[in-house]
Amino acid sequence: MSAVKNHEADRFVAAPPRSIGVFLVFGTDAGLISERVQKLTAAAVADPKDPFQLVRVDGDELAGDPGRLIDEVATVPLFGGRRAVLVEAGTKNFAAAVEPVLALPARDCSVIIEAGALKRDAPLRKLVERSRQGAAIECFPDEMRDLARLIDAEAGAAGLTVAAAAREALVHLLGADRLTTRGELAKLTLYAHGTGRITLDDVETIVADASAVALDAAIDGAYLGNVATIEATVARVFAEGGDPDVLVGAALRHGLALHRARLDLDGGRPGGEVIDSGVRFGLYFKRRQAFESQVQRWSAAKLARAIDALADAIAKCRLEPRLGEAIAARALWAVALATPHR
Repeated sequence: MSAVKNHEADRFVAAPPRSIGVFLVFGTDAGLISERVQKLTAAAVADPKDPFQLVRVDGDELAGDPGRLIDEVATVPLFGGRRAVLVEAGTKNFAAAVEPVLALPARDCSVIIEAGALKRDAPLRKLVERSRQGAAIECFPDEMRDLARLIDAEAGAAGLTVAAAAREALVHLLGADRLTTRGELAKLTLYAHGTGRITLDDVETIVADASAVALDAAIDGAYLGNVATIEATVARVFAEGGDPDVLVGAALRHGLALHRARLDLDGGRPGGEVIDSGVRFGLYFKRRQAFESQVQRWSAAKLARAIDALADAIAKCRLEPRLGEAIAARALWAVALATPHR
């Protein structure tokens, strides 16, 4: 079967082929991995809570006892019906346990492996992808187009429509983890129940993270040269548990977006297109006016120097975590003091 790409995976796990004996579910989106494992398990057995139908095995244990997996697969259910073995991958390589299972013809037992991020040359991933009896299912964060479809689907199931501004905000606020995304959408649809429509005010009330809003304000303050704003908002970010490394990393990504936009402007691209592209690149759309002002103020050369300084600050935060808050604040102050036309 080989690899099942991320954009094909939802359709695949909704009706997994009976000819597949081993399902490897892997990637960087832990919530999406969990969701797809649950769907595969539900399709494999009648009652996932029945220990006679669903057997759970630790991957690290299989590394030390590789014969156990094929023994579990060959076990005849006490009361008949299908069985499944759910393997939670750990840190050890248990490909040797999976290889003989892949050599078996299709039978009434599925092996579902829940793994994390696996490189292309990871032994387990290579083994499953190369087998006709296996399927390696990718689970990566939703792209904007997929996320918009998910938002509309969840809202539609709750009898709600989504305002365009609300959808745009949600696309930028959600998506890193499928489980978290569904949880936030569940809260949002419950809040909007009976109104018929999800609005931007609903999103800002229920979904928008106050610490993320403060982080955005601190970054905008830096690139607009407003030291007072930095002092107030950085203190708020850290008071709410914010990570200095995350703060400086966000400032660095913002600088890269500005640099790209500035280069486009210098290359003759129309200003409106440049700003639209910058906002779609990952900026919360309500920051459009601030982004436009920043692009106009900064030159590409000055932005390049600010990006280098922020990259150095990230390295220092990681080397000296106890000084991280001070290093992050000073890095944003340095950007603010270098802002043209302060």
